[in-house]
Formats: sequence, C-alpha cells, structure tokens
Amino acid sequence: MQVKLKVALFQMDVAIGETEANYMKVENKITEVMTGDNKPDIIILPELWNTGFKLDEIKQLADQQGKRTRALLAKLSKQYKVNIIGGSIAELREDQVYNTLIVFDRSGDEIADYSKIHLFRLMDEEKYLSAGNKTVLFEIDGQTAGAFICYDTRFPELSRKLALGGAKMIFVPAQWPHPRLHHWKTLLTARAIENQMYVIACNRTGKSGQDHFFGNSMVIDPWGETIASLEEEEAVIYAEIDLALVDEVRDRIPVFKDRRPEMYSQ
Repeated sequence: MQVKLKVALFQMDVAIGETEANYMKVENKITEVMTGDNKPDIIILPELWNTGFKLDEIKQLADQQGKRTRALLAKLSKQYKVNIIGGSIAELREDQVYNTLIVFDRSGDEIADYSKIHLFRLMDEEKYLSAGNKTVLFEIDGQTAGAFICYDTRFPELSRKLALGGAKMIFVPAQWPHPRLHHWKTLLTARAIENQMYVIACNRTGKSGQDHFFGNSMVIDPWGETIASLEEEEAVIYAEIDLALVDEVRDRIPVFKDRRPEMYSQ
C-alpha cells in the first residue's frame, strides 16, 4: 500500500451561475496539471464549483443526477490515472437539489459520494438545498479517507465518527467567506489535532455578489502543523502527505484508547 501521497488543491474562482465556463475551467485545469511535471496522486476541487451560490436559480442550474459531472471526472481520472475528490456540485435528484461530493479512483470508477448534511442558514442553504443523510468513508490507494463539506467542519462529532471509522485523512471542499478566516483556520486545525489525522481543505476564492471568499486552502498534518497553504490568489497548491505519521502520532498520544464514550452522551 502506498503511504506517501501527493495532493493538489485547486483554489479557484467560480463563475456564479455560469456552468459552461466552470466545467471548461475544471477540465482545462486538470489537464494542465496532469500533463505537467508535478503530477499529483489526488486532486481536490472546491465546493459547488459547477454553479456557485446562485441559489435562487439552483434547481435550473443543478446537474441532473450529477450525470455531466460524473462523466467528466470519470473520463479525466481514468485518462490521467489520478484520484479526484470532485469538490462538490449542485446535483438535482428527484426534484431536490443536493450539495454533493463525488470521488473517483485512478481507474475512473466512482468510489464514493456524499451530500452535505449540515446546511448553512447564514447563506439560506436550507431554503434551496436538501440535506444529505449519510456520512462517507472510502479508500484512496489503500488508505482510508473521509470527507465533508464546508459548514460540516463546525460539527466535531462528524469528523470524530470518520476518524473512529478508520479515516487517516479528511477532504474538505468549501466556499468559506470573509470575515470568518480565523474560524476557518482554527476549526480545521482543531479537527486535525483532536483526530490525529490529515485535514486537506480546498476553499474557493473570488467574489460572488456580496460574498468575498478568501481562499486560504491548506493541508494540516496530524500534529496540527500547516504543511502547505495559500492566501487569496487563484492557484494550485501541492503537498506530500505521509500516512505513516498518522499511526505514529496516534501511538505517541493514544487519544482513541483513552476515550470514555459512556461519559459523552447527552
């Protein structure tokens, strides 16, 4: 099993409501990265990259059954033999719109999907989107991973459940705006430290209406150290993660062995 993996985070602006431009941008960027000299093992995209937060038209803009997104990412992952954490998209299913993440392996096979379970009231998500009802774990090159989306980060029970399920890394696509940069950094670091795992968080950048998204995508190791990060520029950030470090940290400070779940119930 491969223990060291190179990740590439696509910190990108999203054209609100302009699905054609967004799909073209993602395809071109993946092609550019995978035909260059610094090929990653894993690519991660930001939240709602196909539509942006055009919630008043989201039902018309959403990808029906995720078919277009699935076809594109399956093609690219197979062509370039790369794992793709497909950020998240607006997906129309049975007349409901979900904020859905889709994962593909190096063979172009879909190996996981996850719909955001916590909807962010400050941006009216609950008025336009439906919440998912399951968590997700999957294998990336033989290593267990989990994922959640943006606002989900504020719920430590979710990341702990994924860690207890075996996750050594968590992928977090987001559209997290100003002025809550301090919250973004602090919460992601806390999730890494308390669960002794890698947190790989890809945030969008740019402006959308009144919202200003600050980027600051980052990779945090199991000690809580930021090993790669960006500021607000549109760019691709790379990092190498060593999953052996997760086991080392968990052995050094045996948090999971010292848990007392019987004391934590409400």
